[in-house]
Parts: sequence; structure tokens; C-alpha cells
Amino acid sequence: MEAGAPYPVQLAVEYPERDLNRLTTAFRLIVAIPVVIVLATVGGSQSSTFESGRQTWTVAAGAGGLLVLGPLLMILFRQKYPRWWFDWNLELLRFENRVGVYLALMDDRYPSTDERQAVALDFPYPDAKQGLNRWLPLVKWLLAIPHYIALFFLWIGVLIAVIVAWFAILFTGRYPRGLFDYVLGVFRWTNRVVGYAFVLVTDRYPPFRLGP
Repeated sequence: MEAGAPYPVQLAVEYPERDLNRLTTAFRLIVAIPVVIVLATVGGSQSSTFESGRQTWTVAAGAGGLLVLGPLLMILFRQKYPRWWFDWNLELLRFENRVGVYLALMDDRYPSTDERQAVALDFPYPDAKQGLNRWLPLVKWLLAIPHYIALFFLWIGVLIAVIVAWFAILFTGRYPRGLFDYVLGVFRWTNRVVGYAFVLVTDRYPPFRLGP
């Protein structure tokens, strides 16, 4: 890997060069409830158990979220990363980021379940045999601990930035560019850590920066 080469996990969000919708911004947490429910059904799993006489019935909903353990075991034992697992993780992360961007007020278009809209998240399909160390997935989550600590404080900053941006949009219709770039930077940082430690698409350690 050449020094200064772009990190494999790349996220970009188009800055809205227009007035944002003040009404949907004012009630964003309420307006977003349906798509958050949709995301919860594909981003996690829930189950309910019912008993009838001597029989027990279990009803499960949800698709299970990001595939982490499966790819880890396949890389470890087979040095393979099934393509459809990769595609699932990539598309789910894209959907999660569209919802996150909407909740962060960075776009007023309702998040699509499949169209990219203003959010572009990409990372390359890895060559598990030649490009990934088969043992590293066992400790990546541990190696990323410094990032978890940094992101904890950065996300506190995001909460404050979004509150300030909420008032700014209500009064001016615009998202302050400096706040937008900061929130986008934290989203980028988070996605790099997820791609490295959990989705396992790269062995390159994530940089400590907000920029691309």
C-alpha cells in the first residue's frame, strides 16, 4: 500500500447547496420513525415465543444485521469472503448511513432503501486469500479500541453539532458548512472502523482523521 493512498472505505455526502425543508427538519425525529423501523427490521433480529398447551412457537423477525462472525470464520478457515455476504454488508451499511445522514439533518430527502441519493459509501471486494491476513480478524476488534475511545467523544460533538444545525436550518434554511464537514468526518471515521474491525474488508489500520 502506497503512503498517502486513499483509505479503502470511502464515504461522501453531497452538501445541500439549497434551502433545506424547515418543516421536516423541525419534526425530523417523528418523520423518521417509519424508516427507522424498517432499518431495525433488517439491521437486527427479534423473536417472540408463544406457548400453546405443550407446544412452543417462536416467531422471528429481522434479517440479522451485519454479517460479522460468518465472514470471520470463512476468512480464518477457508480464506474466502462470500460475495453475497460482502454485498449484503455493503448495502446494509449504505442504508444505515442514509438514515443516519437524514437524522443528522444533512439531507431532507427521505432515505431510500435502495437508491444512493446524496450518500456514497464504497469499499472494494477483498481478495481474502491474497489481500487479507487470515488471523487478523481475531484481534481487529481489539486493535480498534483507541478508535472506540476517540469516536465516543467525537459523537458527543456530533450531537451538539446537530442541535446547533437544527436551529440554523430553522432560521436560515442552511446547514452551516463547518458543522456539516465535521459531522461527515465522524461518519467517515466510524465507517472506516466498521469496515476494518467488523465487516473485515481491509487489513489497513484506519487513520485517525475526519478527512477522506
